[in-house]
Formats: sequence, structure tokens, C-alpha cells
Amino acid sequence: MSQEHPNNPLHGITLKTLLTELVDHYGWEMLSEFVSINCFENNPSINSCLKFLRKTPWAREKVEKVYLVMKQK
Repeated sequence: MSQEHPNNPLHGITLKTLLTELVDHYGWEMLSEFVSINCFENNPSINSCLKFLRKTPWAREKVEKVYLVMKQK
């Protein structure tokens, strides 16, 4: 972990990597149950979700929390 960001567990992880790992681990259906957003429920794709999450801080925060929980297991 970097000395500059010792308390940020997401430092160095791109949103695309984070989302790809979540989809690989849980799948779109389960992910949409954790975070109820339209881009996870209707015709989901990595690119469409990235576009939405980059523009919507509240949704991104929820997805990041799910990722952190997944990594703790």
C-alpha cells in the first residue's frame, strides 16, 4: 500500500477493475440486489455502468462498499 494513502483501501484500484471483479464474483443479478440501480438491472454492461457510476457519486459509494465487503471475505 502506498505511503501517501495508507488509510484508503481503494487507492490504486480503478472503477473498471472494481466493477469487473464484482460482476465476476456476484453476477449482475446479485449485484442489482445489493445496489438497486437501473444500469445493473436492465441490459447491464461494464461500459454503461461505468458511465453511470462516474456521474453518480452516491451510487459509486454503494458499489465501493459492496466491493470492500467482498474483499474482506
